[in-house]
Amino acid sequence: MHFAFTPEALAIRDSVRALLLRECTPGRVRDAWSNAGGRVPGLWGHLAAMGVPGMLAPVERGGLGLTELELVLVMEESGRFAMPEPLVETAAVAVPLFRDVEARELLQSVTSGTKVVAVGLAEAPFVVGADTADIVLLEHAGEVHAVERSACRLEPQTSIDGSRRLFHVKWQPARGTCLVYAERAARVLGGVRDRGAVAVAAQLIGLARAMLATTVEYVKARHQFGKPVGSFQAVKHHLADAHIAIEMAAPAVYRAAYSLARGDAQASVHASMAKAMASDAAELVARQALQCHGAIGYAFENDLHLWMKRTWALSAAWGDAASHRAQVSRALFEGKHAGGM
Repeated sequence: MHFAFTPEALAIRDSVRALLLRECTPGRVRDAWSNAGGRVPGLWGHLAAMGVPGMLAPVERGGLGLTELELVLVMEESGRFAMPEPLVETAAVAVPLFRDVEARELLQSVTSGTKVVAVGLAEAPFVVGADTADIVLLEHAGEVHAVERSACRLEPQTSIDGSRRLFHVKWQPARGTCLVYAERAARVLGGVRDRGAVAVAAQLIGLARAMLATTVEYVKARHQFGKPVGSFQAVKHHLADAHIAIEMAAPAVYRAAYSLARGDAQASVHASMAKAMASDAAELVARQALQCHGAIGYAFENDLHLWMKRTWALSAAWGDAASHRAQVSRALFEGKHAGGM
C-alpha cells in the first residue's frame, strides 16, 4: 500500500503555505486581536480565489471536488500560521453539510467565498466569529438551523485568543431556518462534530509544528554561559519530547481525514482519537516552548503567545482531549461487549 499524500494534495498545501507566508504574517495576526472583525483584511478573498472554501464541494456546484484528505493539509497550514479565518466552520463543516442536505443556494454562496459561516452546537455555549459570519449554523431540539446573522442577537464574551471572538447567540427557531429535521439530524450532527474535530486537530498539529520550529531557532540563537542554550541536554530533551508528540499525533489526524473521505464506519472513533492526540500534543509543545523561551515567552510582545493562546483555545474546541478519550473508550467497550466479551 502507498501511505502518502497525492502530488495534487501537496501542491494545494504548498500554494496555501505560500499565500499565508505572504498575507498572514505574525504582525497581521496580532493586528486581528484589535481590529474590528478579528480577521486579516483581504485574506478570505485570496483563499476564495484559490477555491479553498469550496474544496469539498462538487465541481458542478463550483467547488474543487476534493476530499478531507486534501483539506486536512490546508487546515494544518492554517494552524501553522495561526490564521484567524472561519475555515473550519465554512470549508470543513458547512460545505459538506450543505452539499449533503442539498441546500444548493447556501452551498453556492459559501463555495464562492461570498458568505462565511459560524457554528453553534448544543454543547458549546458560545459561537466563534458570529459577528462577522453571514450564516450561523445552530442546533435546536435535535434540529439543524441555518440562520442569518441579522436574525441573531449577539452577546460578546471574553476569549483567551483575541482573534477568536466569542458570542452567546440568541435567536428564534422557525420552519424557514430549519435545514435538517430531527429524524435525520442525529446522523448529520454526528458528521458535523467529526469534521469539526478533525479540522481543529489538524490546526493543532500546524500550531505545534510552528511553536517547535520557532523554539528551535530561538535556542540556537540564545546564548548562556557562552553556549547556545539549545546545546544543553535538558533543552534537547524538552524539544525531543515535543517532536515525538507531534509525530505520534499527526498520523492519527491524517487517518481520521482518510476515514471521513472514505465514509468509514469507524470515522467517529478515528476523529476522537485524532482530536485527543492533537490536543495533548499541542499543549505539550506549548509548555515546552514556553519553558525553553524562558521569561521572554511570557511577554505579550513576543509572537509565541499568539500560537500558545490559539492552542489553548483550540484544545478545548469541538471537544477536549478528555471528552474524546471517553468517546473512544465507550466505542471500544461497546464493541467488545457486542462481541461477547
